[in-house]
Amino acid sequence: MNHFPIFVSLDAARVVVSGGGDPALAKLRLLLKTPAVLTVFAADPAPEIAAWAEAGKLALEPRAPEAADFVGATLAYAAEEDEAEAARTAALARAAGVLVNVVDNLDASAFITPAIVDRAPVTVAIGTEGAAPVLARAIKADLEARLPASLGPIARIGKAFRKLAETLPHGRARRDFWSDYYTTAGPRAFAEQGEAGAAAALDDLLAHHLGQTARPGHVAFVGSGPGDPELLTLKARRALDEADVVVYDRLVTPAILELARREALMIDVGKEGFGPSTSQDHINALIVEHARKGAQVVRLKSGDPTVFGRLDEEIDACDAARIGWHIVPGITAASAAVASIGQSLTRRGRNASVRFLTGHDVAGFADHDWAALARPGEVAAIYMGKKAARFVQGRLLMHGADRATPVTVIENASRPDQRVLSSTLATLPTDLAAAAMNGPALTFLGLAPRAAAQALPALQKEFA
Repeated sequence: MNHFPIFVSLDAARVVVSGGGDPALAKLRLLLKTPAVLTVFAADPAPEIAAWAEAGKLALEPRAPEAADFVGATLAYAAEEDEAEAARTAALARAAGVLVNVVDNLDASAFITPAIVDRAPVTVAIGTEGAAPVLARAIKADLEARLPASLGPIARIGKAFRKLAETLPHGRARRDFWSDYYTTAGPRAFAEQGEAGAAAALDDLLAHHLGQTARPGHVAFVGSGPGDPELLTLKARRALDEADVVVYDRLVTPAILELARREALMIDVGKEGFGPSTSQDHINALIVEHARKGAQVVRLKSGDPTVFGRLDEEIDACDAARIGWHIVPGITAASAAVASIGQSLTRRGRNASVRFLTGHDVAGFADHDWAALARPGEVAAIYMGKKAARFVQGRLLMHGADRATPVTVIENASRPDQRVLSSTLATLPTDLAAAAMNGPALTFLGLAPRAAAQALPALQKEFA
C-alpha cells in the first residue's frame, strides 16, 4: 500500500486548483461538495467554472498561480492540460509545503483522489494506486447499487445522537447499541416513517439497551479453513467482525487475520510440530481470562477446529469456568487439498471410508492400525506427516503395503504458494527431502493427482 488512505478535513480549508479545462472540472465537481474555500487559477476557464464563480461558490483568478498563492493552503491540484504548466504549479505547491495532486501524473502527485461513493456523511473511497481506474469505477458502480440512499440520513441522525449514547458503558455495550441501530432498528424505522421514525427509534433502542444486563463473555471456536480467505464461512466472518479478542494459531494466514475487527486484541499462540510452542494450559488460561472479563473471544484455528485441534481441552476449560461457547466449523485441509488434485476422498468400488490421521502426537510419532491401512484401495489423509514420512513408510511396508502405492503431498493447500508432490510409498521420504517443503503439508495415502500435468507441470518435471 504505497498510498495510505485518510480523510482530510476541509472545513474552512483553502484548496487551490490550477486549470480551467475538463481535468479541473472533474476535481471541482467533487470539491464543491466540501466546505473548502476554493480558489481556481485559469486564464480561460470553462463556462461552468465561470458560473460557479459568479454564484460565489469559488474564487476565480484569470492568471497562472504564483508562489504566494499557495501559502496556507491545505491541498493543491495541478489540473492544467499543458504538462509544463502543471509541473510549474506542482513545484510551487511543494515549495510551500502543500500536498499537490498532478492530474493524470501519479509519480508527481503527493496524493490521489479516489473514486467516491457519496452517502454523506458516509463516504466510501476506492483506490487502485493508479493501476486500474476502470476497475475502481466498476467497484464504485457496484457499491452505488448496493448502498441504499437512506444510508446517509440514518448516519446523520446517529451522529447527532452520539452524546446521548455515551450513557451506555464504553466498549461492547456501546458497540452493540450502534450495531442494532445501523443494521436493524434504524433502517426499519426509516423505511416505515422516514427520518422522524429513525430518530425516534434511537430513544426506544437506548432505553432497551440501558435496561439490559452486561453481555456475558463468550467463546467462539472458529475454523479459518486451509488459508484462502474466500473459503472462510459467512458465520466465521461474522464472528471475526464481532470479536473483542482473537486467539489464533500459527497456520492462520495473514489475509484471514486482516478480516478481524481492527480494534480486536490479537493474540498469537502459535504451535509448531517439534518446535517452539505455546503450552495448551496457557492457551486455555488466556481464553478463560478474557471471556471472564466479558470479551467476545474468537479462538481461531486453522482448518476445522474439530479435526486435530485440541478442541475438547479448550471446551473443558470453558465449561469449568462456566463460560458459554459455540463452534463454527471450517473447511478442513483434507477437503481443500484433495480438491486441488482433482480427486475424491471416497470412490465407489475403491474405498467406502477414508481415515484422517495425524503423523505425530504428544508422545512422538503416532501409531495406527497399519495392517488395515496397508490393504489395497485404502485412502488416508495424514496431517502433520512430513517429519513422520519415513516412520509411516516403514510401518506400512512392514505390514505388506504395495511399494507402488500412490502418495501425494500438498503443501499450503488453497494458497497462492500451493505445491503438489506426486510420489509413491517406495520413494516418499526421498522425494519429500528433495522437495524441501517448509509450509504446512497434507499427505494422501492411496491417491495420485488426477491431472498432475495441469496442476503443477514444472514441479512434476522437477521431481519425476
